[in-house]
Amino acid sequence: MESSVKSNLPWVEKYRPATLTDLISHEEIISTINKFIQEEQLPHLLFYGPPGTGKTSTILACARQLYKPQSFGSMVLELNASDDRGINIVRGQILDFASTRTIFKGGYKLIILDEADAMTNDAQNALRRIIEKYTENVRFCIICNYLSKIIPAIQSRCTRFRFAPLSPDQILPRLEHVVEAEGIEVTEDGKKALMTLAGGDMRKVLNVLQSTWMAYKNVTEENVYNCVGHPLKQDINDIIFWLLNEESFKTCYEKIQNLKTQKGLALEDILTEIHLVVNRLEIPPRITSQLLINLASIEERLADGCVEKPQITALIAAFSKVRTLVV
Repeated sequence: MESSVKSNLPWVEKYRPATLTDLISHEEIISTINKFIQEEQLPHLLFYGPPGTGKTSTILACARQLYKPQSFGSMVLELNASDDRGINIVRGQILDFASTRTIFKGGYKLIILDEADAMTNDAQNALRRIIEKYTENVRFCIICNYLSKIIPAIQSRCTRFRFAPLSPDQILPRLEHVVEAEGIEVTEDGKKALMTLAGGDMRKVLNVLQSTWMAYKNVTEENVYNCVGHPLKQDINDIIFWLLNEESFKTCYEKIQNLKTQKGLALEDILTEIHLVVNRLEIPPRITSQLLINLASIEERLADGCVEKPQITALIAAFSKVRTLVV
C-alpha cells in the first residue's frame, strides 16, 4: 500500500532528499549545520534564497537527523504560508509549543516557519520575544525568499545562510538519477532545455520533466518548450529577423501575432528571450542601451496589466527606430 502511495506522488516530493547526505548542493552550509548538530550547539537558523534551492529539504533532513520518527511529531512544529501566521498564531500555537517543556525527553524542540516573509510585522515583532525567551527549550528555523521582508531584530537573533540558485553541474546528476529511476527517455538537448528554463530551481526541473513526459512520452528540447508555452530559439530568431528586416509595419505585426496565437506564447516570455539576443547584436552601445530602455518600458507596461497588442506595436516601433539609427 505504501509503495503505491509513493508512486502516485509528484516526482518533486517522491525524490525529495531524506537525509543531509542526499542533498546535492551547498556543501559548505550542510557541513556547517552538521557540525552544529554533532556538537549540540544548533543556533536559531535563517535560510533565504530563491525557490527550489533546497531550504525546506535541508531543515527537514536536519530534523530527521535530530529526532527519532516516534518523537518527530511532538518535537517539530512546521508552519507554512498556507497556515494563518498573524499575531494570534504567534501568541497562541507557537507560544504554546515553545513554552511547553519535554518532561521525559532531553534536548530542544524545533519550530520551522516556512515562507516567513508572508508574516506581518506585528507577528514578527511578537516572535522575536519568544525566540529570546525560550531559547533554552526551542530552536527556530525561519525560511524565506526575500531577506528584506524579515525584520532586523529577527535577523540578528539567527545565523543566516543564503541558498543560491543551483548550477547546471549540481542539477544534472539529480536529474539523471530521476530519469534513470523512472525509466524515461530524455535527449541531451531536452536536459539542457530543462536546466535553462529552471534557472537554478530544482523543483521546477522535476515538475517540467514530469509534465513533459506525461504529455509527450519523449523529453526533447521542443517538447519541453511546448509543454510550458515558452518560445523556441527558432521562434525568437524568426521574430528578431522580422523586426530587423521586415519593411512593412503591418506585415511584421501580423507575423508576430500569428506566431503568438499558433504557439500560445506570452509577450513577456518573448521579451525576455529578445533581451538575451539584443545583448549579442553587433550594434553601437548607444543604440543598444536605447533599445533596452524601450524593451524595459514595454515589460513594465505588461507587468502593470496593459493589453498585449499595443505592446507588440511598441516592440516593432523600438526596432524600427534602431534600423533607422544603424542605417
